[in-house]
Amino acid sequence: MAIDGPIDPPLTRANDDPARAPVRWAAIMCGIFFLMIGFAGFVPAVTWNLHTIEMGYGSEAMVLGIFQVSVLHNIIHLFAGLAGLSLSRFSDSARWYLRVGGGVAVVLWIFGLLVDRDSYSNFLPLNTVDDWAYFVIALVMVGLSFLSRDVTPAATTARRPS
Repeated sequence: MAIDGPIDPPLTRANDDPARAPVRWAAIMCGIFFLMIGFAGFVPAVTWNLHTIEMGYGSEAMVLGIFQVSVLHNIIHLFAGLAGLSLSRFSDSARWYLRVGGGVAVVLWIFGLLVDRDSYSNFLPLNTVDDWAYFVIALVMVGLSFLSRDVTPAATTARRPS
């Protein structure tokens, strides 16, 4: 039996894996980041004064001793992490997640700058370090949203006809 041309391996989904799109990897990494900080807010070894954690205002729990958190704050981070992982399935939804997440971080940054820290309106609660962390998160997420949505081609080896 004669073969007219080179034999190529069968096409598989691994050759066109959309998980290699940089914007999708960025959404996955942001999702993992938010899950880690969300869980960290409930871990006694990482969160100082965990016994004082409240649902919102009045919580004195501090992740790493610098980021003020509450139960609500931790739950929001956990939901943001789950959203990042679930929306990373497609490039368009990953880009949307990064841009909307960055927008929410901007809103939290502005809210933290304007809110009276000792009032009930500081319901998350936020401190100065949280404010500037949300500013950095906003810059990073929006910046990552401009990554390529194209799939990076898998490395293939050229076969020589024998």
